[in-house]
Amino acid sequence: MKTAILKSDSASLRRAADLLLSGEVVAIPTETVYGLAALGLNPQAVKKVFTAKGRPPTDPLILHLTSPDLRQTIQAGILKENPPPAALS
Repeated sequence: MKTAILKSDSASLRRAADLLLSGEVVAIPTETVYGLAALGLNPQAVKKVFTAKGRPPTDPLILHLTSPDLRQTIQAGILKENPPPAALS
């Protein structure tokens, strides 16, 4: 896995977004720790998070949603069209 440390500016934010959209994992600072971000509905990206953390596939990850509407959309069928790998479900 290649690591790049980016500045806190708009160009770096755009690069991080591009990486996420292409299925990569991005580390992000929080108030207390660094977290790993990936697109949660991309099974390959989710696998990369498990690999990077050395996390067993039986330990679930948290999926943050931007709005209740997105949750309803997921429940309406996105996960049926793009189910997570068996080890992650």
